[in-house]
Amino acid sequence: MVSKPDFLSGSGQDHFRPELQVESPEGELHLRFYIPSHQEFALQATGIREVIELSPDKITPIPNASPLLLGTLNLRGRVIWVADLGQFLGEPSALNTNKAEIPVIAIEEQDTIVGLAVEEIGGMDWLDVQNLIPPTSVPDTMAPFLRGEWVLGAKTNQCLRLLDQIAILRSARWAG
Repeated sequence: MVSKPDFLSGSGQDHFRPELQVESPEGELHLRFYIPSHQEFALQATGIREVIELSPDKITPIPNASPLLLGTLNLRGRVIWVADLGQFLGEPSALNTNKAEIPVIAIEEQDTIVGLAVEEIGGMDWLDVQNLIPPTSVPDTMAPFLRGEWVLGAKTNQCLRLLDQIAILRSARWAG
C-alpha cells in the first residue's frame, strides 16, 4: 500500500512558517558589471548564456581582426568571439589583459553567441525596468546600445546603465 507523503496532505491552508517565506523580488534579474572606466552596467539575466573568468592565455588572438575583438575562446566545444565591451561602447582605454583572470559574459540570441570581456563582475540584482529613465550624458558611440538607466545616488550622480544585448549582438560594428 502506498501512502501520501506528508507534504501532500494538507487542507489548502498549509502550515507555512512566516519566518521561512521568501519575499518575492520586484523586477527582473540582472547581472551588474564594470568596464575599465569604472562605469557600471547591467544586462538582463535571460540573455546571458554564462559568466566565466578565464586566464588571458585561453583567448586566442586573431591577426588583422577588429581592435574591438580580443580573440576567440572555446566554450564547451563551440568557438566564440570575445570582445572588449568598453572598446565596443567607445571607451578610449582598452581592457587590461595583463591580469590573472578576465571576466567574460557570454550573451546569446538564437544561434549567435559573443563573449563580452569586462573589468569586474558586480553581482546579480533584481531591478525594476519600470524605473528606467532615458540615458543622460552618454557618448554617441554608446547610445544605440542602452535601454535606459537607473539613478543610484542623486547626490553622487551615479547611475547604472542597462545594455540591450540584442542591439549589441546585431551591431554593424562587428563587421568593422
